Amino acid sequence: MKFGSIEAGGTKFVCAVGNENYEILDSVRIPTTTPDETLSKCIEYFEKFDDLTAMSIASFGPIEVRTDSPKYGYITDTPKPNWSNTNFLGTMKKHFDIPIFWTTDVNGSAYGEYITSIRNHNPLQTLVYYTFGTGVGAGIINEGSFIGSLGHPEAGHIYLKRHPDDLDFKGLCPYHHSCLEGLAAGPTFDVRCGKKGKDVPMDDPVWDIMAYYIAQAVMQATLFIRPQKVILGGGVISEPVIKKVREQFKEMFNDYVEVGDLDYYITMPACEDNGSATIGNFALASRQYYKENIVKID
Repeated sequence: MKFGSIEAGGTKFVCAVGNENYEILDSVRIPTTTPDETLSKCIEYFEKFDDLTAMSIASFGPIEVRTDSPKYGYITDTPKPNWSNTNFLGTMKKHFDIPIFWTTDVNGSAYGEYITSIRNHNPLQTLVYYTFGTGVGAGIINEGSFIGSLGHPEAGHIYLKRHPDDLDFKGLCPYHHSCLEGLAAGPTFDVRCGKKGKDVPMDDPVWDIMAYYIAQAVMQATLFIRPQKVILGGGVISEPVIKKVREQFKEMFNDYVEVGDLDYYITMPACEDNGSATIGNFALASRQYYKENIVKID
C-alpha cells in the first residue's frame, strides 16, 4: 500500500508518498503562495501516483475539524493572507477518490512522535508537541487520540507573563499581542533583531526572552495535561534553545510536581529532520483507510 502525506505550513507544503512501513518513497517541497497555485501543485504531484491507498493532510490553521460542520475540511479565519475560508479537504477529494484524514499540522507531528515512540518500544501514552515556526501551535495525544471535540487546541494563543526586558515589544498576533505566538513565533526575531532567528547568535539576550516564554508554555502543558513528555519542534527550536528552556522551566516550576529527568521530559522530536508530521500522516492515512474500508477503529 502507498499513502500520501501533505504537511501544509505557512511557508511551505511538504508532500510525500510512503509505504505501509511509513518509509518515505518520494517527496517534494512546494512554496506556500496562493491557495489555487499551491493546491494545484499538490494535486499535480500526487496525480503521478495512480496507486495511492489513502492520504492524510496536516494543515496550518485554524481549521475546521468537526465532521458535522458545513465547513469541515476548511482552513477558516487564518492570519495567513488569502487562505481564509479555503476548502482544502474538499479540493483534494474532488481529485482523489480515496480515504483522506484531516487534521492540524502540529497534530500530525504529535501523532508522528506517538507512532515513533511505539516503534522504538518506548510507547508514550500522553505527549504534548509544540511547534515554533511561522506560527505557534500544539498537538496533544492522550492514549492514541487527539484532544479537542469542538475544535483543535489553540495553545499558541495562551497568555503569558511578560519578560521584564520585553515590555516594550507589542507582539505580532493581531488578536492577542501577549500570547505565545505573538511573542515567541519565528517572525518576532525580524522585529526585535532585524534579522531571522537563525542569524541571531545564541548569546544574544533575545534567546533568554524566548526561552522564558517557551518554558511558560511547557509549564502550563505540564499542569493541565500531565504528559509523559513535552516535545519542541519547528524552526525556532534547536538543542541550545532546549537547554535554555529546561533551565527556565526548572527555575519557574520549582519542582512543584515530579516530571522526571528534564533531558528526557523536554526534548527535540525523535523523528529525523523534524519529519514527524510526514510519519504521522502516513499512520493517520493508514488508520483512515482501515476505518473506511475494513474495520471500524474506535
